[in-house]
Formats: sequence, C-alpha cells, structure tokens
Amino acid sequence: MKSKLVFIAFALVLNIASLSANAADVGQPAPQFTLPALLDDKPVNLKDFSGKVVYIDFWASWCGPCRTSFPLLNQLHQKLKAKGFEVVAVNLDEDKANAEKFLKEFPVTFTVLRDAKGEWSDKFVVESMPTSFIVDKQGVIQKVHKGFASDDIKELEQKITELLAK
Repeated sequence: MKSKLVFIAFALVLNIASLSANAADVGQPAPQFTLPALLDDKPVNLKDFSGKVVYIDFWASWCGPCRTSFPLLNQLHQKLKAKGFEVVAVNLDEDKANAEKFLKEFPVTFTVLRDAKGEWSDKFVVESMPTSFIVDKQGVIQKVHKGFASDDIKELEQKITELLAK
C-alpha cells in the first residue's frame, strides 16, 4: 500500500511538472493562434505579426488593472509602432458586449481579439488578469508580465525598446 501511494505521488509530481513545462514561458516560442477580431470577427493569426516585437495581453472587461493598462499600452503602441511594435490584446469575456463596452470607455488603436472559451489563455497558462507576454521578432517569449500598475509601463517600454533594437 505504501509503495502504491509513493508511486501515485510521484506520478502526480511528474504530471504537474509536465503541465508547467507546457506553459508559455521565457525562452519558448509563443503558441501560434488564430482568433477572431473582437469588433468584426475577422480571423487574425499571430503569424501576421512575424518580424515584429509583440505584446500579447490577455485581459477582461472586469479586470481593474486593465483599466490602467489600456491607455498606457495604447500610447506605447502609437509611440513605437513605426519601429515594429504591436500590441495584440486577447479578451476573455464570455459576453462580447462587456468587452465592447470596455473598449468604448478605453478606445485603442491596437489589435483586439476574442478568446471567449479561454482556449488560448489555457495554452498560455494565464492565471491572473492581465497577463502579458512580450514576444521578440523571432516569435520567442522574452518576458511574462502578470498584473499591471501604471509604473510598470517604464520597465515594459525598456524591454520592448531593447528587443526592437536587435
């Protein structure tokens, strides 16, 4: 009985380790997705942004820190877009109307997609809102950022600028 419990515990540890190994993390290629644009449902593929530095931002309308991040990310996007920077915001609201209402309050010029079933947030292993991934020009994740406070934008801009220079 004792050896059976040890075996089960060992199997659980291996299973947990393999789950975290599949998480989108620094140094790994970003999982490639195709999702509908929030406002017009046209499919957008992450590969459309190849050769650019991309900030993938998983967010929801009920997310308090997202109210802070959206205006700052929009400013950063406008500042660095000509240098090859893109923001791809992936909304996780089940009710599309909530996300649309949020965007009326916090309008942006960057790409906003919809993952209502949470399929891609699961593949990226998003555990808190917002969670973002900075992806380099080769499609490799260079930074994972959880949560958002207004001071975070300075550190994020520094990392993005560094990647744009490469």
